[in-house]
Amino acid sequence: MTQTMTSSTARVRLTAERAGPRYYGHLWVFDNNVAEVLGTPAAGDLVDVYTHQKRFFGRGLFNPHSKIRIRLLTFHEEPIDEAFFAARLRAAAALRRTVTPHANACRLVHGESDLLPGLVVDRFADVAVMQALGYGMDLRKDLLGDLLVQEAGVKSVYLRNDAKSRTLEGLPLSKGFLRGEGPTTVPIHEGKAQFTVDIAEGQKTGWFCDQRENRLAAAAYAKGKRVLEAFCHTGAFGVQAALAGAQSVEGLDVSAAAVALAQAHAAQNHVASICTYRQADAFDELRVLERNQQRYDLVILDPPAFARSKKALPHALAGYKDVNLRGLRLLQSGGVLVSCSCSQPVSDDDFWMMLQSAARDANRQIRLLEQRGQGPDHPVLAGMPETRDLKCFIVQVF
Repeated sequence: MTQTMTSSTARVRLTAERAGPRYYGHLWVFDNNVAEVLGTPAAGDLVDVYTHQKRFFGRGLFNPHSKIRIRLLTFHEEPIDEAFFAARLRAAAALRRTVTPHANACRLVHGESDLLPGLVVDRFADVAVMQALGYGMDLRKDLLGDLLVQEAGVKSVYLRNDAKSRTLEGLPLSKGFLRGEGPTTVPIHEGKAQFTVDIAEGQKTGWFCDQRENRLAAAAYAKGKRVLEAFCHTGAFGVQAALAGAQSVEGLDVSAAAVALAQAHAAQNHVASICTYRQADAFDELRVLERNQQRYDLVILDPPAFARSKKALPHALAGYKDVNLRGLRLLQSGGVLVSCSCSQPVSDDDFWMMLQSAARDANRQIRLLEQRGQGPDHPVLAGMPETRDLKCFIVQVF
């Protein structure tokens, strides 16, 4: 399996702005940050990067087809070879053993946060699901597959290279086993809860591990309570609430397949008598529930991303305000709202201000109980705000 990957002879010189403190620790070099390319590097090649003053800056993976022209692997003059990638994967696996002892599903590699830009790996029991989102990582997928088996101890590696963002890199879409084989449905557990992950057809890699701790945190408020789970998807929030002693759980999702999966998970965890799911557009149904004067003790809102770019931020915040306004009005005094956003351009401050605005319009008072984010298996690299996307606010309503 030995593979040498020394730097190409190509060198890239940065603009003066890109080498400045504003970008300290950021692993992307955009096309407009490149002042000069010396040589003819191909997509996926390693290049040495220099400041505008011709001092060594770093070493990374080049792609002439992408706006992200270089994904930096290191700021040191070190060889980028098999041992380099093995060490990075070994460190990633060691962290996850520390931070996820209560589950057998986790984000094993969180791209830039694990200093492996363009690579995402989720682990489900003995299966690793890998996404190569950058050209350089895609070119090395066979090596990475071997190293995942060696360093993380998985038995098989499944490729989910069907993310649309790959087209921005000039990469084709595909999926299938890269190493090993087996069923594409994998049983996992999070605390007491049991779930089934569809690694071939589920969203992204098949499961949202980033919400694991938030699901358990929300369940702590559920004992003896009437729970509404809007945008229920897999039903994982509601199942955890039911296992924690909820009186009832009502789940809504626009997708018939999601409703069926949530029902299956409720049955799998022997809480089907507590959990009721139905297909409905949550935006519309929240209004219907409000008109019918339905009331709940715990409302959980976990909608899909409303904003993929800063340009979409005003529209996204308006959408979040609308759905949170409805959720607040459905709560009994003293009830708890668990409100989430996976829109990366929406900051924590943006989201908190939105919640306060929704509370004013709903004529309710709120107090913050918990301000949460993604789980520790999704670490945030300080120099890259792009590595933080999940917000989860738990508030009490009066």
